Amino acid sequence: MLSQRMMSCAVALVFVSLLGVSRAQTVDAAMQAKFAELEERFKAADKNADGKLTLQEAKDGMPRIADAFGHIDAEKKGYVTLDQIKAIMIKTGG
Repeated sequence: MLSQRMMSCAVALVFVSLLGVSRAQTVDAAMQAKFAELEERFKAADKNADGKLTLQEAKDGMPRIADAFGHIDAEKKGYVTLDQIKAIMIKTGG
């Protein structure tokens, strides 16, 4: 009896795990096109090609990023990176 219960729990755990992977893959697939566009726009806005956007670079090339600059630059470094913007996109759902 115990082994049947353990088997049921194991099957349930596998099922839940598969659902989580499937959902993560769907999010990844949906975000890929957005990330590709974001990367192109980021490179175009990053005038000195240092991998960082200052507030002025964001204002000139990515106004929505400029609007959220203070939120994205939580550490107040004076710039934001592509990875920081991607993290915000993932957190907010795009």
